[in-house]
Amino acid sequence: MSDLTKTLADEPDVIAPDGLQVRILSIGEKGSMAHFHLPAGKTGRAVMHRTVEEIWYFTEGSGAFWRDNVIGGAPMEVSPGLSLRIPVGAKFQARAGEAGLSAIAITMPPWPGEDEAVLVEGYWKPDL
Repeated sequence: MSDLTKTLADEPDVIAPDGLQVRILSIGEKGSMAHFHLPAGKTGRAVMHRTVEEIWYFTEGSGAFWRDNVIGGAPMEVSPGLSLRIPVGAKFQARAGEAGLSAIAITMPPWPGEDEAVLVEGYWKPDL
């Protein structure tokens, strides 16, 4: 396969700063796409992105997702079929239900590197 085609890997390519498992799917000039997974019953660390925005589409499992700038800062239930946007500078955090939580996300522009995500105070205490 070329760099234009990729199959979802069995193992994560990297662990994101929030603790979620990341499987990189595609990286283009104007955006990147990855599969994110949070194991069953786990709560990720809260982060904020300095320069990128993301659009997430939940594909498996269930859980809750907190964004400090949405619904008065209250967490929302998430499950397959739901899409949400994380604007630049928004604080956010994910919590998985009993079956874990998986999503496909697009990052625009492409993920710039290690310094992009900043750990912040979240809604829940993380356990990763």
